[in-house]
Amino acid sequence: MPIINRAAELQAEVTEWRRHLHQNPEILYDVHDTAAFVEARLREFGVDEVVTGIGRTGVVGIIHGRGPGERTIGLRADMDALPLKETTGKPWSSTVEGKMHACGHDGHTSMLLGAAKHLTETRSFNGTVAVIFQPAEEGGAGAAAMIQDGLMERFGIDEVYGMHNMPGIPVGQFAIRRGGIMAAPDKFAITIKGRGGHAAQPHRTVDPILIGSQIVGSLQAIAARNADPLQSVVVSVTRFEAGTTHNIIPDTATLVGTVRSLSEDVRDLAETRIRQIVEGLALAHGATVEIDYERNCPVTVNHDRETGNAIRAATEVVGPANLDPEVDPSMAGEDFAYMLKSRPGAFIFIGNGESAPLHNPGYDFSDEAIAYGISYWVRLAEQRLSD
Repeated sequence: MPIINRAAELQAEVTEWRRHLHQNPEILYDVHDTAAFVEARLREFGVDEVVTGIGRTGVVGIIHGRGPGERTIGLRADMDALPLKETTGKPWSSTVEGKMHACGHDGHTSMLLGAAKHLTETRSFNGTVAVIFQPAEEGGAGAAAMIQDGLMERFGIDEVYGMHNMPGIPVGQFAIRRGGIMAAPDKFAITIKGRGGHAAQPHRTVDPILIGSQIVGSLQAIAARNADPLQSVVVSVTRFEAGTTHNIIPDTATLVGTVRSLSEDVRDLAETRIRQIVEGLALAHGATVEIDYERNCPVTVNHDRETGNAIRAATEVVGPANLDPEVDPSMAGEDFAYMLKSRPGAFIFIGNGESAPLHNPGYDFSDEAIAYGISYWVRLAEQRLSD
């Protein structure tokens, strides 16, 4: 079964919503206008219950089906933008200096609103659908905040599903996999404390730049020699700061970077080895170090049965030829992982075509994907709540 007719009819209206949100981006938890827009639309549709302030600025809409049913499924979209200056030149470009929807959350929110409108009109299911609009996905752990506010228990959510657009996958296609689909995105900061001095007398110093350089190279052994070759891990140093001029060896150097992993065991291994390598090299050279290692969201792990549910719904919309059920995992992070640790569910990618990459100032969500996203949400809800 292709795109549902009502989704195609909603295309123009939902595109207007998407472009309005794109012009008015908000960051992290400060999504008050976006949340108000979502709330207003849900109330216009006649959603049975609209609750605001979940996870500070999150919004939840409750839609009951025509028939009785005890199950509730959650459908989640993220609302926040990024601190980037837009360069697309589109008529609907951001009107807020230094902020833009560079990850497509404007599209995610609009597609779920479109699905909520259709589900409220038809109610062709038994049980309850909770549409979840989350703040602060971009580094603010908004999913965790909503869970801590009782999201799952308050609304009796049994299963939860998420969706994210993906540049490079053609519009009209979906991709998913069982197990780890997105990585745990941890970060670290290493401060090396040596002893500075004249660059012409290096023997009188403890050079933090030399030590830092050795650390950068040695950290690559984690992926090359410590982790199982069949397990993915990325350790990247992305900033190296030291010194002020050409003839002075500084007292300190700072390294900043990220670790990406697809299993908790590899995640633990990477943190342990970073600490051992850094502390060992510092000791060998007579320096001291401070290591600030921050664990962010966990690995996004799709549950087996719920991934099957997502595959069936996507197949109904686009057919088996346009669904990749074993897509390669992404080493980017996604805080929907918190929801998947709280309840069984699945996270799927929807094609955004040949757009600029995510988190790029030239990125824009493809409005052509809207009807596919609405249709997926509706089919998933109707399938899961059919008895």
